[in-house]
Amino acid sequence: MRDLPPAPEGGSRLSRRRVLTASLASAGALLAGGALSGCGSALAADDSTVRLWDLFSGADGGLFNTMADAGKPDMPGTKIERTVLEWGSPYYTKLAMASAGGRGPDVAISHMSRLAGYAPMGLLDPWDLDTLAEFGVERDDFTDAVWGPTQYQGKTYALPLDTHPFITFYHPEPVKKAGLLKADGTLDADAFSSPDKFLAAGRELAKASGQQGIAFGYVTDTAQGWRLFYGLYKQTGGRFELPEGGPAEVDVDRMAEVIAFMAKIVDGKTNPRQLDYNAGMAAFNNKQTAMILSGGWELNTYLGADKKVGAAPFPTVFGTPAVYADSHSFVLPKRPSPDKEHRRRTHQAVAALLKASKVWASAGHIPAYSPVTRTDAYARLKPQANYVSAADHVVLDPAAWFVGAGSDFQNAMSQVLQQALLDGLAPDRAARAMVRRLNTFLSKPSPA
Repeated sequence: MRDLPPAPEGGSRLSRRRVLTASLASAGALLAGGALSGCGSALAADDSTVRLWDLFSGADGGLFNTMADAGKPDMPGTKIERTVLEWGSPYYTKLAMASAGGRGPDVAISHMSRLAGYAPMGLLDPWDLDTLAEFGVERDDFTDAVWGPTQYQGKTYALPLDTHPFITFYHPEPVKKAGLLKADGTLDADAFSSPDKFLAAGRELAKASGQQGIAFGYVTDTAQGWRLFYGLYKQTGGRFELPEGGPAEVDVDRMAEVIAFMAKIVDGKTNPRQLDYNAGMAAFNNKQTAMILSGGWELNTYLGADKKVGAAPFPTVFGTPAVYADSHSFVLPKRPSPDKEHRRRTHQAVAALLKASKVWASAGHIPAYSPVTRTDAYARLKPQANYVSAADHVVLDPAAWFVGAGSDFQNAMSQVLQQALLDGLAPDRAARAMVRRLNTFLSKPSPA
């Protein structure tokens, strides 16, 4: 179980300072007056409507609607009314402010990595597991790795919809030519199971493709460097604890070891050196590289260029299985006196969405509700079924109020990593620079 920061004194009571600090932690700045316009209507829902806030636009938004339609038989008489808000800081600021004022929606989507900035601050209500069980959703339906981060002081504050891991995508033809596929056509993970083997595989992929081996788009991106670093660092077994007030409890030598390996991946010898996020995807889609290190959420981008594209969990390079990931999760914004029957309807609606989440797998996400991933229909879903095992070894961001998807924290860590990968900053100096930034974050007062 991932430990969240301790609750503030006085339980869930919210002071003005805590509300403001929580919002600042989520966004870096408060939205101006009017940011909560329309939130009052969330409390005026009729009995049959469950109002939901989410951040799914474009193709993901369409899939979410399809999933809601597929779940209708399991929530008879219930209508889900979505409000789609801007991804990132604006969303989390608005959610924090609405929850603090008891004016939030019935349910909202949150990245699991953000939970440490919400549950301990009294901004969320816990889920009732007995009620969920009545509607067919139980704790054992989720892997330990995904369920652990949902807990705070013995209660469940998030229900995972998915796991979206950082994995590998590849074009089967050059990978097969390089001798890196097993007999069943899946990636031979053992061929990537140490730093030396990983780099050697990259050289073989470059030969097989006639161009370059493994792409990684990270330049100017606010999170990619951190995603690759933290997954690899957790594979080393190194400690990464962020106690309130600091200092950070980390293994600087192992951090430097990981950074040195990352620099070799992008040294330009067999793999591209300077690629931003979109250029990395373009290089892979144009088959200039045989493999790319990327997020499962980009699946459809790659399938659009190559219908035969393969995928696999990120290989275990440093000995301990660990795959960096986050999770879109359902949370209950704080309500002073929630209507019991309407809250029950909300539980039923979310259970229905989880049971219909095979639809959501089309976006590349791994459904967190494991009865879906254990079906024959999911086993036939390729390449998603080939990386479903990543859910057993996912690691989320360390638990701290300033950490999570779209945070300044991820950006600050990625900035240092870019200096090491792009500008030649020595790995040991980069590791110490990351620690200094960690301690700067830790020195700031928490919302407690």
